[in-house]
Amino acid sequence: MAFGKDHDLHQRRFGRNLGLGLALAAFVAVMFGLTVVKIDRGGINQGFDHVLRPEMLPAEGAQ
Repeated sequence: MAFGKDHDLHQRRFGRNLGLGLALAAFVAVMFGLTVVKIDRGGINQGFDHVLRPEMLPAEGAQ
């Protein structure tokens, strides 16, 4: 059973879907890259959890 030629509407929709898929893949790649760099750099990776931590207080003798 052979399929007929796609209508012009289907070709345009495929082009838009392909463009949107590539844009989404690029966004995911950028977010993944930023996450890897943030984790790889190390340092302080503390989230904001509404709790006062001692390292957030100013030093005793510093002014």
